Amino acid sequence: MAINNRYDFVMLFDVENGNPNGDPDAGNSPRVDAETGFGYITDVCLKRKIRNYVDLCKEGEPGYNILVKPDKSLNTKFKEAYETEELKLKNKGKNTDDVKKAREYMCRNYYDVRMFGAVMSTGDDPCGIVRGPVQINFARSLSPINIQDVTITRQARTTEDRRETGETEMGRKSVIPYALYRAEGYVSAALANKTSDISEDDIELLWTAIINMFEHDHSAARGKMCMRKLYVFEHDSVLGSCPSHILFDKVEVSLKNAGMPPRSFSDYSIKLDTCMPDGVAVIEKI
Repeated sequence: MAINNRYDFVMLFDVENGNPNGDPDAGNSPRVDAETGFGYITDVCLKRKIRNYVDLCKEGEPGYNILVKPDKSLNTKFKEAYETEELKLKNKGKNTDDVKKAREYMCRNYYDVRMFGAVMSTGDDPCGIVRGPVQINFARSLSPINIQDVTITRQARTTEDRRETGETEMGRKSVIPYALYRAEGYVSAALANKTSDISEDDIELLWTAIINMFEHDHSAARGKMCMRKLYVFEHDSVLGSCPSHILFDKVEVSLKNAGMPPRSFSDYSIKLDTCMPDGVAVIEKI
């Protein structure tokens, strides 16, 4: 398998009355840049949602397992690679050919390994390191966010001692009334063909997962989250025809009324410059 095109992509998604990515160091409040007031979401959070969608829609299909999930320890999965490939039980990890075969097994069987890469050198059954051809930047809000602490009440007390102080108790949750986020990503065909050998089907599944990443991830904490736009820049070569930042600048997002805080997707204006450099085509997936 091989892919012949490099890709760059831009995602626009929003949150309404929710917390898209809590910060454990700030009481799980939405992540915010302290200097600018703009919100951000980590790449790990976004990749988690892609993994969850693939695991949901491809469950049980060969080649679409997910390595990073809490079903088994990582070392147990690495051991399965050695057992399945019947690699040496003695001096494991010291034979570079065995490590290479184990790494190839992990790429064939785990979607997130061949897409995002993985460090699999822990334990007694090392499977090497895979540099992921698919990478995603932190998402950043298009306007400063306003975090609101909403007071809530709970009627179900946890212990009889706590019930003696009353039938209800107070709590709170941190939400953002509205924010539009932008994230950018890359698919390196050269790296994919050299290391993890992803296919065009893997790429199409990536776009599908991005479009649907919030549809099966709803919760009371995250509120209403929607993928609004996905722009894919397809290069006509493996190494690409244009630097990615030039293509990212083709997508311009601005607030229609700068004097009012945004409260819906329609408060923003999105302009796509369709005049592409030679060798690049833009595809509006959503």
